[in-house]
Parts: sequence; structure tokens; C-alpha cells
Amino acid sequence: MKIVIFAGGVGTRLWPLSRKNTPKQFEKIIGEKSTLQLAVDRLKPDFKPQDIYVSTGKKYEALVRNHLPQIPAENFILEPEMRDVGPAVGVAMGIIGKKHPDSPVGIVWSDHFVKKERRFREVLEFAKRLVNQQPGSIVFIGQRARFANQNLGWLEFGDEVSQMRGTKIFKFKKLIYRPSLEDAEMFMESKKYAWNPGYFVTTPAFILEQYKQFAPKIFKGIMNIQQAVGTSRFEEVLGKTYPTFEKISFDNAILEKMDPKNVFVIAADLGWSDVGAWEALKEALEVNKNENVTKGKVLIEDSSDNLVFNYTDQLVVGIDLEKMLVINTDDVLLVCSKNSVPKIKKLVESLNGTEHEHLT
Repeated sequence: MKIVIFAGGVGTRLWPLSRKNTPKQFEKIIGEKSTLQLAVDRLKPDFKPQDIYVSTGKKYEALVRNHLPQIPAENFILEPEMRDVGPAVGVAMGIIGKKHPDSPVGIVWSDHFVKKERRFREVLEFAKRLVNQQPGSIVFIGQRARFANQNLGWLEFGDEVSQMRGTKIFKFKKLIYRPSLEDAEMFMESKKYAWNPGYFVTTPAFILEQYKQFAPKIFKGIMNIQQAVGTSRFEEVLGKTYPTFEKISFDNAILEKMDPKNVFVIAADLGWSDVGAWEALKEALEVNKNENVTKGKVLIEDSSDNLVFNYTDQLVVGIDLEKMLVINTDDVLLVCSKNSVPKIKKLVESLNGTEHEHLT
């Protein structure tokens, strides 16, 4: 089985730590390793370095190679420019599919937090077995919901179709992206929904067939790139073809159009969190909801439910704070309410073209 770790996002919601030139996946958000390094570590010992691929932007090549020296150079898939996840997944499958068209491939992301790593690897193994048993299928891996989260995608699944060592496998019904609070609360009650981390297992042959059917223009480009794999023309063909792809999400290009009969869901408790925003990071790290989560030189008194991360040698002191985010870097201090996180992205975008653009 092969694994592709996608590591090309910018991560504006984790500003000012995450920036254009040093996105969140390359930062030490949790512990002393980057989230990209942690994504590779949690695959051990079940996956060897030669079975792990990393898809990222060409501009991050030096960063990726520095963070992951153990990954073979030919396993880095470097996108010439950002064209969203639709083209990125297709090209990755095209490249791997040149040699391994019928081998199960798992898609995972570089900026997530997974507490239960052994369970995560076990579920990947079950998904691989299912794909081997039923060629021409795709298995979504869902996280059992912990609360009515409005900021994530959700998976709706139907009847149980089988089990593997006590882990249930369900028929897929549909994807829901960022539901209303009312709908999210209903999902929690029904027990037929799970958070969608964006993880899935399938084969290159199956996915490329979906591109051929539902995104024929992208498919044609993928085939041009695939034909050049392993030749001296590869970089040139990739560089000329990739920028011509439509900017489109993988969901819109493929997943929303697939026949549900080919799709399955494993919903498990992986201890998974999307740490792509500060409030989500707090939820991932906290033991109880009202505690303060801190990093670095921080002194906080008479305060509750705050996240205070200090990346400088300066002491950060907080008194009588509640539901606040304080992020201190060498050149930016961010202070805002946890509820104001959606405004961070807008603020960063507003800095373009100003004297503060270098901070983005």
C-alpha cells in the first residue's frame, strides 16, 4: 500500500505562525516536530519511506526535503502552482499509477493531529483490505464526532455491510460540507454521521477512471503527465500541463459525482482533529474545555478557556482572560476572541498591497 501526504496549503487561519513562505505544516505547532513530520511518524512502522509520497508546491521543495530527508527524492510530487485539490489528487494518482495502478493508495493530510496512532494505522489496513477485496471502490475514513462541529465536512453513511475485527464498515450515502448548527446537532443524535477528515483509500486505476468520466479535461492532462513519468521530459511536461488545469476541489470534481455503490465508510475514533485553526488546536490539546492551553514562556492568572502560544523569549502574561487567543511571534502579536477566528483570514488578505504585506 502507498500513502500520499498532501502538504500544499497555506494555512491562513493559523496566522501569524503560518505564512505564505512557511505554512503551518512546516511549523512546530504541537511538540518539537512539524505537523508534516508528525504525519510521517504516525505511519511508522507499517509504512516504509519508499511507500510514502508527499504532494506539495514546488516553492516548498527545499522545506519539504529538509523536514523529510528519509523520503526518497522521487517520491516528492511538486506542483508547479496551486490549482486546488482536484488536480493535485489526480496527478498524484497518475504518477503512482504509472507503476502501481491497482495498488491501494491512502490519501492523508499534513496538518492534522491524530492521538490514537495505532488505531489510525489499523483502520488504514482495514480500508486497504476492503479495496483489495472489492476492486473499483473507495473507502472514506471518518472520525466519530465529538461535538456538533459546524466548521468541518461530515460523512453520512447507511447500513453496515461488514466488519473487520470488530470495526464496522458502512455503505456511503453523501458528503455534507459545513452544516448549520441545527443540522450538526441532528447529525450527532442520529449516529449515522461522522466528521470527514478527508482521508480515503482507493486505487489509482479507479480514481483515474472517475476523472475520465467526470473531469475529462483534467484527465487528458493527467495522462500526458503520466506518460512522461520516468523520462527526461517529466519536469517540462508537468510544468506546462499543470497550470492549465481548472482550479477545482476534489469533492466538486469527483466525489460528489461518483456512484455511491462504489463507496464505503469506516467511522472510528482516531483522536483526530483538524488543527488548521487556533480554536481547533485548543480543542485538540485540551483535557477539559475550560482549561488554558499554553506554549512557551506564559504566565496566566484568573483566566479560563484560553489558548496562549508564545514563540519568543519574551514573557507573556494574561490576567482575567476568558475564551481568548493570544499568539506571540517575533514580529506579530495576535489577540482576539476564540469566536473571531474566521476574521483572521480576512484580515490577512487585507494586508496584501499594504506596508504589512511582508507579514502574510
